[in-house]
Amino acid sequence: MQQSNYPLLEAIGSPQDLKQLRPEQLLEVCREVRDFIIEAVSENPGHFGASLGVVELTVALHYAYSAPYDKLVWDVGHQAYAHKLLTGRLRQFASNRHYGGISGFPRMAESEYDAFGTGHSSTSISAALGMAVAAKLQGEDRHVVAIIGDGAMAGGMAFEGMNNAGIEQANLLVVLNDNNIAIDPSVGALSEYLTRITASRVYNRVKEKVWQKTQRFKPIRLFFQNTGIAIKSSILRQSNLFEALGFRYFGPVDGHDVGKLVKTLEMLRRIPGPKLLHVLTVKGKGYAPAEEDQTLWHAPGLFDRSTGLRRPAAEQAPTYQHVFGATLVELAERNPSIVGITPAMPTGSSLNLMMEQMPDRAFDVGIAEQHAVTFAAGLAAAGKIPFCCVYSTFMQRGYDSIIHDVALQNLHVVICLDRAGLTGEDGATHHGAYDVAYLRCIPNVVVAAPMDGAELRRMMYTAQLPAQRTFAIRYPRGSCLSPAWRQPFAEVEVGKARRLRSGGDIALLSLGHVGHAAAEAARRLALEGIEALHLDMRFAKPLDEEALAEVGRTHTCVITVEDGAIAGGLGSAAAEFFAERGYPVQLVRLGIPDRFVGHGTVAQLQAECGFDAEGVYRAAKRLLAGRG
Repeated sequence: MQQSNYPLLEAIGSPQDLKQLRPEQLLEVCREVRDFIIEAVSENPGHFGASLGVVELTVALHYAYSAPYDKLVWDVGHQAYAHKLLTGRLRQFASNRHYGGISGFPRMAESEYDAFGTGHSSTSISAALGMAVAAKLQGEDRHVVAIIGDGAMAGGMAFEGMNNAGIEQANLLVVLNDNNIAIDPSVGALSEYLTRITASRVYNRVKEKVWQKTQRFKPIRLFFQNTGIAIKSSILRQSNLFEALGFRYFGPVDGHDVGKLVKTLEMLRRIPGPKLLHVLTVKGKGYAPAEEDQTLWHAPGLFDRSTGLRRPAAEQAPTYQHVFGATLVELAERNPSIVGITPAMPTGSSLNLMMEQMPDRAFDVGIAEQHAVTFAAGLAAAGKIPFCCVYSTFMQRGYDSIIHDVALQNLHVVICLDRAGLTGEDGATHHGAYDVAYLRCIPNVVVAAPMDGAELRRMMYTAQLPAQRTFAIRYPRGSCLSPAWRQPFAEVEVGKARRLRSGGDIALLSLGHVGHAAAEAARRLALEGIEALHLDMRFAKPLDEEALAEVGRTHTCVITVEDGAIAGGLGSAAAEFFAERGYPVQLVRLGIPDRFVGHGTVAQLQAECGFDAEGVYRAAKRLLAGRG
């Protein structure tokens, strides 16, 4: 019988099993967890470096605390693979991020050990504080821990949570996982502040010696704890930010010393009130390629774990992200007023291309979407033309700023909504489903969606022209299906649709990249003698009312196709138009239904929602047969 490579890990069905092990066995558990993650993710792509970096911390947390009674709240969730392996999901892990399988992020519906669902950053402290206050009100002695990275700690919501926690005096521990990187390297004053704390070897050496020498003398140790602020201030020559917010600060400690972590966490369990443990880790720890290039190995795709060589992806057309980044550089070379902004996603959005060539005109503002939008508004108010590039799902957090700071003042800000529509394996937290619906209702905002890379290029050129103001462009992740995207710049008439196919039997109105599915459906229908009019609407706002009026006059069967929420999207806009003008149209709206869609490949999810080419074709056949 073949011997298992993971004997300890396979015997752990829950954290209670882990707690039965001797402390000296935890090193071997950490080795097995790390090796398992490397093996699993090499064959089934997912978030890699972040989970490797917290293996020891995860083992220590589950050893020192008693989940699920004690609550562990993981910020963002990129780092939760070790947590999943120790909480009964080892045998399910092969299904991670697969259609119908377990989620790549903590998800309350998936496990009682997932205390809070995550996917967006900086939420852990607020959620954990809510749990801690509830425990306090209910007279429970449960412990609540928020585990947050230094990149997410820079988000405004994290500080809002800490500001509140500092006065509530609930039993809350915040573990600050400091590895100086989110997906790209961390930026901003907080990152520099954490570096200064970490670099203060004098303070850390003095604190460690005093802590060891007072181990058996509780009154002296208590005195040291109570005078800690004065000691820190005198050595660091500054007040401690976290203690100024009402937290008792501990650290920094080595996040890869599992034995010391267990002892530290067990000590912190006995100290009431809000506490912060500063833990130093290395993203990608234990796998040399991931340590050396932490951005690339955040989510590396398929790779050979023995050599570290990534498996080449199939040849494909350039991505929308590359077209965006390269086009922005060209436009900025022509127009000195253009600047670029992203909240912590320069590589993912390809704004790094502008950062490399024009570092003084491209800004990574950290994980702070609301700030990114209002920062863009300030630049626009001073005469610049900011291209503010934010993933669609994260722009939800900057919604008030779009309304209050940009649109209300009719400022010339170009909002670039990357990864719009169904994004695939990251699931419900990352789908860009709602941008058309939440932007359509805001005055002064143009909402555009290119069908390919060449169209994205033309829309970006149009958006920066002096006649424009607030201009939003949404585009999906991945291939733009446009190898010859680098066309000469040309202005797009705002609010004007493109006729891609003529036909009198049925009208297909599509928005954005999903127009390719509609085009394929139209081709299939033509083979059966059914001629479809296909309009690439290009703009959800303003609508091409002239084109819609012609459709209303000449067609009774109409289908709208969009990769966004049906409620409030292009289909809703078309329904409103036809109803208000009395056109007797039978309308079928295809898109993302009124529910949260899970994870899987984009093709699987579009088929589930019924707006892939097959779904459009079938909808057209049903409608024409009188059953739509």
